[in-house]
Amino acid sequence: MALALTGRQLPPRFATYSPFIAADGALLDQGIVIYFPAPHSYTGEEVLEFQGHGGPAVLQSVLQRCLELGARLAQPGEFTQRAFLNDKMDLAQAESVADLIDATTEQAARSAVRSLQGEFSAAIHKTVEQLIELRMLVEATLDFPEEEIDADDRKLCSSKLAALFQEIERISALAKQGSILREGAQVVLVGAPNAGKSSLLNRLAGEEVALVSEIPGTTRDAIRQALQIRGVPLHLIDTAGLRETTDAVEQMGIARTQQALTRADVVLVLLDESQHRSELEDRTILASLPDKIPRLYLHNKIDLSGHAPGLEFKDGEKHLFISAKNGAGMVELQEKILETIGWHQETGVFMARARHLEALADTRKHLQAAELEIARPELFAEELRLAQDALNSITGEFSADDLLGEIFSRFCIGK
Repeated sequence: MALALTGRQLPPRFATYSPFIAADGALLDQGIVIYFPAPHSYTGEEVLEFQGHGGPAVLQSVLQRCLELGARLAQPGEFTQRAFLNDKMDLAQAESVADLIDATTEQAARSAVRSLQGEFSAAIHKTVEQLIELRMLVEATLDFPEEEIDADDRKLCSSKLAALFQEIERISALAKQGSILREGAQVVLVGAPNAGKSSLLNRLAGEEVALVSEIPGTTRDAIRQALQIRGVPLHLIDTAGLRETTDAVEQMGIARTQQALTRADVVLVLLDESQHRSELEDRTILASLPDKIPRLYLHNKIDLSGHAPGLEFKDGEKHLFISAKNGAGMVELQEKILETIGWHQETGVFMARARHLEALADTRKHLQAAELEIARPELFAEELRLAQDALNSITGEFSADDLLGEIFSRFCIGK
């Protein structure tokens, strides 16, 4: 293909300025072509890379010529999948390629690069080695069943198991932070009509993304806005005001508010500090909120009430006094949002996916089960084996084919 398209033999791993030639000898384009012989390429296979001018018509003509010469279009994620199958990277590194491409903040991009460079994988491999060492100790006792586990052996197993727990907790904490960076947190604004939800959305977003009106019920549907606080991506959702209404359209908006609440990572409950509504109205709003989702109470419009901005605790709940109109209390609000979703700045955060967190949780579960079976070596060894399988699924040493297909199908075209 290289000879037909460029008219010359190409030296390996050397950038050559060359014409790109059509079947009839006409010039399609001129650019850089690089030949990567196996295994010195991204995929570990022979790769021919063309760098031409960026016009879509020019690129399409070069692509069409490649197809005429026997090439085909790559499937989504195929290049990275080939790199994984050829042991150029493990599964966690392969997933970080897509995470790097999709990163929406600088923090997320840095975490994806760390995972791509193998920091996440190295931590997993180190823990697996510790598991193998403990398994070897236990398996040795199984080979000599006539010798019972004495107190010293049991103490050594307990010590090694405790070290494993500590390492899994450390990795899980970093992975959870990476999951927040990758997915972003769902922050839902709820409250009575005209409490200032749209004004707060506009203030946090830094632009007029929601219509603001003194007429209650202006927001009929959820308004979503992506933003970031200190590099952490957030999905802020302004919802229809919660109240009893006979308006059919407003009722639909309130129903969608309830749907948004089920997917929230934190709920910002907006209260109008300038008015004193009935306790029954407040209780009706609070009763509609899911119990398990963290919430932060915001007393808005202190520019009208005269209350000072700041944080107060009432019945163990956080109440923050703010003004969406003039920005009072906004810095502390941003800090409290990050605190409520569980974000804390750490070095070495790994970009992690839901399946990674599930695998780490399974590992922890099997280690806890192993601790209960330490006096019965057969069951102890089995729980350790299951814990190792869970960890190996992160890097791909143990992965089902259908899982691989699901992972790589979500990549962008080609890469």
